[in-house]
Amino acid sequence: MTNLVLELVMMLFIILAASELFTNALEHLGEQLKISEGVTGSVFAAIGTALPETMVPLLALFAGTKNISINEEIGVGAILGAPLMLSTLSTCLMAFAILHRRGFNGYVRPERSGFIRDLNFFLFAFILAAVAMYIPQDARTLRGALSFALVLTYFIYILLTLRASEKLVEDGHGTAAEGKMFFAKLGLPTNLWIILLQLGIGLALLIFGAKGFIHGIEGTSHILGISALLLSLLIIPIATELPEKVNSILWIRRGKDTLAFGNITGAMVFQGTLLPAIGIMLTPWQPRIEVLTGVLITLVAAAWLRFHSRSGGLPVWALLVNGGFYVIFLAITLSR
Repeated sequence: MTNLVLELVMMLFIILAASELFTNALEHLGEQLKISEGVTGSVFAAIGTALPETMVPLLALFAGTKNISINEEIGVGAILGAPLMLSTLSTCLMAFAILHRRGFNGYVRPERSGFIRDLNFFLFAFILAAVAMYIPQDARTLRGALSFALVLTYFIYILLTLRASEKLVEDGHGTAAEGKMFFAKLGLPTNLWIILLQLGIGLALLIFGAKGFIHGIEGTSHILGISALLLSLLIIPIATELPEKVNSILWIRRGKDTLAFGNITGAMVFQGTLLPAIGIMLTPWQPRIEVLTGVLITLVAAAWLRFHSRSGGLPVWALLVNGGFYVIFLAITLSR
């Protein structure tokens, strides 16, 4: 048990250091490419930091254990647990990170059009994924059509996000790097190749740290006797979502609200479209009570954020409420 705790602590430090490296390089990349904070956060950062949790269901489904049922449970739980964690616990942690500065009645102000676009696409896609649970497994054509619709949804989302970038840069929402790039402090030039090098190393360390953290969490969960589905819904997302949580907390503490929320909501769109498309085709994708509870609370949490996305910003207290949604999920799931 002691070794597991030490492994968790070591991997957490690796994730924290890698997140600093990654966010620093990403800001310089966005500034170099003259793109908006929305594209930097919702597309680049979201896809990059979503890789650890994306790998878990894919590895479970394609290269898991010999027990196909266990592989499918881990796959479904990891697919649905990631957006649950982002929409509830992650947003709450961001609020706690700035509570002492902005106050309970203060506001966070991500660029509104991109924030609303992210949430609208996520809500549409996740409702579609939820509906797919009630389609029989032998209706392969209909399931395939829904999977294709989810993939197409993400493609359209990327196009609209990129199209909006130029206007947002003109309106003062371009990505601006804060301070020198870390590799530049070592005497290296701040050009595109060095930025990509630092970005790649940061991303590789993020994935390494997240995978190590997952290993430690899995070992701990086995000692505690937790089922595969519950493990993947509760434990794995906490580990795999750490990159998004840490990156967003770093950005929001620096006043970069658009980057912070773009990282979260962009990852939600990515995980609410492409991963469910895989789950619909490769798993039973059935409405078990644990799964339905997670889906409903995720939709409520995302809708709550969408409801409070007004021109003046999102109130900090509303983000704290999202943490309450996660507590409700835990209470319902663990009481069974």
